[in-house]
Amino acid sequence: MAKKGPRETIRMKSTESNSCYWTVKNKRNTTERIELRKYDPLLRKHAVFKEAK
Repeated sequence: MAKKGPRETIRMKSTESNSCYWTVKNKRNTTERIELRKYDPLLRKHAVFKEAK
């Protein structure tokens, strides 16, 4: 069965390389796209990850 509610799985894409993270966010509370500083394993340093389509 599928989960019900405002939470959706989103993809976070790095601005400096092709790596990405998958995470869950609440669409009801945060309607805009999010940006986070996360560790980029390809670059081996922290980079800005933006929410992809």
